[in-house]
Amino acid sequence: MHQKILIIGANGFTGRRILDTLADKTEYEVIGCSLHTDIHPHADCNYRFVEADIRDDAAVLHLFEEVRPNVVINTSALSSPDYCENHREETDETNIHAAARLARNCERLGSRFIHLSTDFVFGGDSNRLYTEEDTPAPVNYYGRSKWESERQVARLCSNYAVVRIVVVYGQPLPGQHGNIVRLVADRLRNGQPIRVMNDQWRTPTFVDDVAQGIGLLIDHPSNGLFHICGPECLTIADIAYRVADVLQLDASLIQPVSTAEMQEATPRPRFSGLSIDKARQQLGYRPHSLEEGIRAMFS
Repeated sequence: MHQKILIIGANGFTGRRILDTLADKTEYEVIGCSLHTDIHPHADCNYRFVEADIRDDAAVLHLFEEVRPNVVINTSALSSPDYCENHREETDETNIHAAARLARNCERLGSRFIHLSTDFVFGGDSNRLYTEEDTPAPVNYYGRSKWESERQVARLCSNYAVVRIVVVYGQPLPGQHGNIVRLVADRLRNGQPIRVMNDQWRTPTFVDDVAQGIGLLIDHPSNGLFHICGPECLTIADIAYRVADVLQLDASLIQPVSTAEMQEATPRPRFSGLSIDKARQQLGYRPHSLEEGIRAMFS
Protein backbone atom coordinates (compact mmCIF):
# COMPACT_ATOMS: atom_id res chain seq x y z
CA MET A 1 0.00 0.00 0.00
CA HIS A 2 1.26 3.46 -0.91
CA GLN A 3 1.62 5.81 2.03
CA LYS A 4 0.46 9.33 1.26
CA ILE A 5 2.86 11.88 2.65
CA LEU A 6 1.95 15.56 2.87
CA ILE A 7 4.89 17.95 3.28
CA ILE A 8 3.99 21.41 4.59
CA GLY A 9 6.47 24.16 3.69
CA ALA A 10 7.69 22.29 0.60
CA ASN A 11 9.20 25.44 -0.96
CA GLY A 12 11.53 25.96 1.99
CA PHE A 13 15.14 24.80 2.07
CA THR A 14 14.59 21.83 4.40
CA GLY A 15 11.07 21.04 3.20
CA ARG A 16 12.19 20.83 -0.42
CA ARG A 17 15.02 18.40 0.38
CA ILE A 18 12.60 16.17 2.28
CA LEU A 19 10.16 16.37 -0.64
CA ASP A 20 12.82 15.43 -3.21
CA THR A 21 14.18 12.59 -1.05
CA LEU A 22 10.81 10.98 -0.29
CA ALA A 23 9.39 11.52 -3.81
CA ASP A 24 12.17 9.28 -5.15
CA LYS A 25 10.85 6.33 -3.11
CA THR A 26 8.28 4.17 -4.86
CA GLU A 27 6.43 3.27 -1.65
CA TYR A 28 5.32 6.87 -1.09
CA GLU A 29 2.87 9.15 -2.81
CA VAL A 30 4.18 12.62 -1.99
CA ILE A 31 2.20 15.85 -1.94
CA GLY A 32 4.05 19.13 -1.40
CA CYS A 33 2.20 22.09 0.07
CA SER A 34 3.14 25.75 0.37
CA LEU A 35 1.59 29.18 0.54
CA HIS A 36 2.95 29.86 -2.98
CA THR A 37 3.31 27.92 -6.24
CA ASP A 38 6.02 25.28 -6.63
CA ILE A 39 9.40 27.06 -6.86
CA HIS A 40 11.10 24.17 -8.64
CA PRO A 41 8.60 22.38 -10.90
CA HIS A 42 9.99 20.05 -13.54
CA ALA A 43 8.30 17.87 -16.14
CA ASP A 44 9.20 14.49 -14.64
CA CYS A 45 8.61 15.37 -10.97
CA ASN A 46 7.11 12.50 -9.01
CA TYR A 47 5.06 14.52 -6.55
CA ARG A 48 1.93 16.66 -6.57
CA PHE A 49 1.94 20.26 -5.37
CA VAL A 50 -0.90 22.16 -3.75
CA GLU A 51 -1.15 25.71 -2.46
CA ALA A 52 -2.73 26.29 0.94
CA ASP A 53 -2.49 28.72 3.85
CA ILE A 54 -2.08 26.71 7.06
CA ARG A 55 -3.14 29.78 9.09
CA ASP A 56 -6.67 29.33 7.69
CA ASP A 57 -9.00 26.75 9.30
CA ALA A 58 -11.10 26.16 6.20
CA ALA A 59 -8.04 25.84 3.93
CA VAL A 60 -6.47 23.22 6.19
CA LEU A 61 -9.72 21.28 6.50
CA HIS A 62 -10.05 21.26 2.70
CA LEU A 63 -6.39 20.23 2.28
CA PHE A 64 -6.78 17.24 4.62
CA GLU A 65 -10.06 16.15 3.03
CA GLU A 66 -8.57 16.33 -0.45
CA VAL A 67 -5.24 14.61 0.33
CA ARG A 68 -6.21 12.32 3.26
CA PRO A 69 -2.54 11.85 4.23
CA ASN A 70 -1.10 8.95 6.21
CA VAL A 71 1.79 11.15 7.33
CA VAL A 72 2.11 14.94 7.60
CA ILE A 73 5.54 16.57 7.86
CA ASN A 74 5.48 20.20 8.98
CA THR A 75 8.61 22.14 8.00
CA SER A 76 6.98 25.57 7.84
CA ALA A 77 7.86 28.25 10.40
CA LEU A 78 8.84 31.84 10.84
CA SER A 79 12.43 31.17 11.86
CA SER A 80 14.30 34.49 11.86
CA PRO A 81 14.79 35.32 15.56
CA ASP A 82 14.97 39.07 14.84
CA TYR A 83 11.74 38.99 12.82
CA CYS A 84 9.90 36.86 15.38
CA GLU A 85 10.95 39.13 18.24
CA ASN A 86 9.25 42.11 16.56
CA HIS A 87 6.25 40.31 14.97
CA ARG A 88 4.89 38.23 17.82
CA GLU A 89 1.27 37.85 16.70
CA GLU A 90 2.35 36.77 13.22
CA THR A 91 4.86 34.36 14.78
CA ASP A 92 2.12 32.85 16.95
CA GLU A 93 -0.13 32.38 13.91
CA THR A 94 2.46 30.42 11.93
CA ASN A 95 4.56 28.73 14.59
CA ILE A 96 1.93 27.86 17.21
CA HIS A 97 -1.66 28.10 15.96
CA ALA A 98 -0.97 26.60 12.52
CA ALA A 99 0.98 23.71 14.09
CA ALA A 100 -1.93 23.05 16.47
CA ARG A 101 -4.37 23.16 13.54
CA LEU A 102 -2.30 20.57 11.65
CA ALA A 103 -2.05 18.41 14.79
CA ARG A 104 -5.82 18.45 15.31
CA ASN A 105 -6.45 17.44 11.70
CA CYS A 106 -3.86 14.65 11.94
CA GLU A 107 -5.61 13.35 15.03
CA ARG A 108 -8.99 13.53 13.28
CA LEU A 109 -7.78 11.46 10.31
CA GLY A 110 -5.39 9.20 12.23
CA SER A 111 -2.33 10.59 10.40
CA ARG A 112 1.17 10.49 11.88
CA PHE A 113 2.43 14.04 12.47
CA ILE A 114 6.15 14.86 12.18
CA HIS A 115 6.76 18.42 13.32
CA LEU A 116 10.10 20.24 12.96
CA SER A 117 11.42 22.31 15.83
CA THR A 118 14.72 23.89 16.83
CA ASP A 119 17.70 23.90 19.19
CA PHE A 120 16.61 27.45 20.12
CA VAL A 121 14.10 26.01 22.61
CA PHE A 122 17.08 25.71 24.96
CA GLY A 123 18.57 28.44 27.14
CA GLY A 124 22.21 27.87 26.32
CA ASP A 125 23.69 27.81 29.83
CA SER A 126 24.77 24.17 29.48
CA ASN A 127 28.27 22.77 29.05
CA ARG A 128 27.12 19.43 27.68
CA LEU A 129 24.97 18.42 24.73
CA TYR A 130 21.23 18.77 25.40
CA THR A 131 19.22 15.55 25.34
CA GLU A 132 15.50 15.08 24.68
CA GLU A 133 15.02 14.84 28.48
CA ASP A 134 16.34 18.34 29.17
CA THR A 135 13.83 21.08 29.94
CA PRO A 136 13.66 23.94 27.43
CA ALA A 137 14.19 27.53 28.60
CA PRO A 138 14.22 29.68 25.45
CA VAL A 139 15.91 33.09 25.50
CA ASN A 140 14.02 34.63 22.54
CA TYR A 141 10.50 34.72 21.14
CA TYR A 142 11.27 32.41 18.23
CA GLY A 143 12.44 29.74 20.69
CA ARG A 144 9.40 30.33 22.90
CA SER A 145 7.00 29.96 19.98
CA LYS A 146 8.62 26.71 18.86
CA TRP A 147 8.60 25.25 22.38
CA GLU A 148 4.91 26.08 22.65
CA SER A 149 4.32 24.39 19.26
CA GLU A 150 6.02 21.24 20.58
CA ARG A 151 3.71 21.20 23.58
CA GLN A 152 0.62 21.71 21.42
CA VAL A 153 1.59 18.80 19.15
CA ALA A 154 2.17 16.47 22.12
CA ARG A 155 -1.14 17.52 23.68
CA LEU A 156 -3.32 17.26 20.55
CA CYS A 157 -1.81 14.31 18.71
CA SER A 158 -1.56 10.65 19.68
CA ASN A 159 0.79 9.69 16.82
CA TYR A 160 3.60 12.21 16.45
CA ALA A 161 7.32 12.95 16.43
CA VAL A 162 8.87 16.34 17.17
CA VAL A 163 12.22 16.74 15.38
CA ARG A 164 14.68 19.37 16.60
CA ILE A 165 17.20 20.48 13.98
CA VAL A 166 20.20 22.84 14.21
CA VAL A 167 21.89 25.23 11.72
CA VAL A 168 20.91 23.32 8.58
CA TYR A 169 23.30 23.73 5.65
CA GLY A 170 23.44 22.50 2.05
CA GLN A 171 23.01 23.77 -1.50
CA PRO A 172 19.94 26.04 -1.70
CA LEU A 173 17.76 26.21 -4.82
CA PRO A 174 17.18 29.55 -6.57
CA GLY A 175 14.74 31.59 -4.48
CA GLN A 176 15.65 29.91 -1.18
CA HIS A 177 17.54 31.70 1.58
CA GLY A 178 21.20 30.79 2.08
CA ASN A 179 22.87 29.21 5.10
CA ILE A 180 26.09 29.68 7.03
CA VAL A 181 28.19 27.27 4.92
CA ARG A 182 27.02 28.73 1.62
CA LEU A 183 27.45 32.29 2.92
CA VAL A 184 31.02 31.67 4.13
CA ALA A 185 32.00 29.92 0.88
CA ASP A 186 30.55 32.73 -1.25
CA ARG A 187 32.25 35.48 0.78
CA LEU A 188 35.66 33.78 0.79
CA ARG A 189 35.47 32.98 -2.93
CA ASN A 190 34.77 36.67 -3.61
CA GLY A 191 37.68 37.74 -1.40
CA GLN A 192 35.37 39.39 1.12
CA PRO A 193 35.93 39.28 4.89
CA ILE A 194 33.28 37.66 7.09
CA ARG A 195 32.66 38.17 10.82
CA VAL A 196 31.63 35.02 12.71
CA MET A 197 30.98 34.35 16.37
CA ASN A 198 33.55 32.38 18.31
CA ASP A 199 31.46 31.94 21.47
CA GLN A 200 28.20 30.43 20.22
CA TRP A 201 28.21 26.63 19.97
CA ARG A 202 25.98 24.59 17.61
CA THR A 203 25.73 21.10 16.08
CA PRO A 204 25.45 21.96 12.34
CA THR A 205 23.27 19.65 10.26
CA PHE A 206 23.61 18.63 6.61
CA VAL A 207 20.17 19.02 5.00
CA ASP A 208 20.29 15.46 3.57
CA ASP A 209 20.59 14.18 7.15
CA VAL A 210 17.34 15.92 8.14
CA ALA A 211 15.66 14.08 5.25
CA GLN A 212 17.29 10.84 6.41
CA GLY A 213 16.05 11.30 9.98
CA ILE A 214 12.51 12.17 8.84
CA GLY A 215 12.50 9.08 6.61
CA LEU A 216 13.43 6.90 9.58
CA LEU A 217 10.63 8.43 11.68
CA ILE A 218 7.82 7.84 9.18
CA ASP A 219 7.25 4.24 10.29
CA HIS A 220 8.84 4.50 13.72
CA PRO A 221 6.37 3.07 16.25
CA SER A 222 6.89 5.49 19.13
CA ASN A 223 6.05 9.12 19.84
CA GLY A 224 8.14 11.89 21.26
CA LEU A 225 11.13 14.14 20.73
CA PHE A 226 14.08 13.37 18.50
CA HIS A 227 17.24 15.41 17.96
CA ILE A 228 18.24 15.13 14.29
CA CYS A 229 21.45 17.07 13.71
CA GLY A 230 25.14 16.74 13.00
CA PRO A 231 27.62 14.78 15.14
CA GLU A 232 30.00 17.65 15.98
CA CYS A 233 29.58 20.59 18.35
CA LEU A 234 31.40 23.65 17.02
CA THR A 235 31.38 27.42 17.26
CA ILE A 236 30.12 29.41 14.26
CA ALA A 237 33.77 30.46 13.73
CA ASP A 238 34.88 26.79 13.76
CA ILE A 239 32.30 26.08 11.03
CA ALA A 240 33.69 28.93 8.90
CA TYR A 241 37.28 27.69 9.31
CA ARG A 242 36.17 24.17 8.35
CA VAL A 243 34.60 25.55 5.15
CA ALA A 244 37.84 27.38 4.28
CA ASP A 245 39.87 24.26 5.01
CA VAL A 246 37.76 21.81 2.98
CA LEU A 247 37.30 24.14 0.00
CA GLN A 248 40.89 25.48 0.22
CA LEU A 249 39.83 29.11 0.54
CA ASP A 250 41.57 32.02 2.28
CA ALA A 251 40.95 31.56 6.02
CA SER A 252 42.60 34.91 6.83
CA LEU A 253 39.37 36.62 5.67
CA ILE A 254 37.53 35.02 8.60
CA GLN A 255 37.15 37.42 11.53
CA PRO A 256 36.17 35.67 14.79
CA VAL A 257 34.23 37.98 17.12
CA SER A 258 32.36 37.61 20.39
CA THR A 259 28.58 37.77 20.72
CA ALA A 260 29.00 41.08 22.56
CA GLU A 261 31.00 42.49 19.63
CA MET A 262 28.34 41.36 17.13
CA GLN A 263 25.72 43.41 19.03
CA GLU A 264 22.83 41.25 17.86
CA ALA A 265 19.41 42.76 18.46
CA THR A 266 17.92 39.46 19.64
CA PRO A 267 19.48 37.16 22.27
CA ARG A 268 20.51 33.68 21.15
CA PRO A 269 21.58 30.71 23.26
CA ARG A 270 25.32 30.63 23.91
CA PHE A 271 25.38 26.84 23.63
CA SER A 272 22.70 24.77 21.91
CA GLY A 273 24.48 21.61 20.84
CA LEU A 274 22.08 18.65 20.73
CA SER A 275 22.86 15.03 21.54
CA ILE A 276 21.90 12.54 18.81
CA ASP A 277 22.38 9.41 20.96
CA LYS A 278 18.64 8.66 21.02
CA ALA A 279 18.28 8.98 17.23
CA ARG A 280 21.37 6.82 16.70
CA GLN A 281 20.13 4.09 19.04
CA GLN A 282 16.40 4.06 18.28
CA LEU A 283 16.39 5.01 14.59
CA GLY A 284 19.80 3.96 13.31
CA TYR A 285 20.40 7.60 12.33
CA ARG A 286 23.86 8.14 10.79
CA PRO A 287 24.67 11.78 9.98
CA HIS A 288 27.52 13.20 7.90
CA SER A 289 30.43 14.89 9.63
CA LEU A 290 30.69 18.60 8.78
CA GLU A 291 33.62 17.89 6.43
CA GLU A 292 31.63 15.14 4.65
CA GLY A 293 28.62 17.43 4.39
CA ILE A 294 30.64 20.30 2.92
CA ARG A 295 32.26 17.95 0.38
CA ALA A 296 28.88 16.48 -0.62
CA MET A 297 27.36 19.96 -0.88
CA PHE A 298 30.02 21.29 -3.26
CA SER A 299 30.72 18.10 -5.22
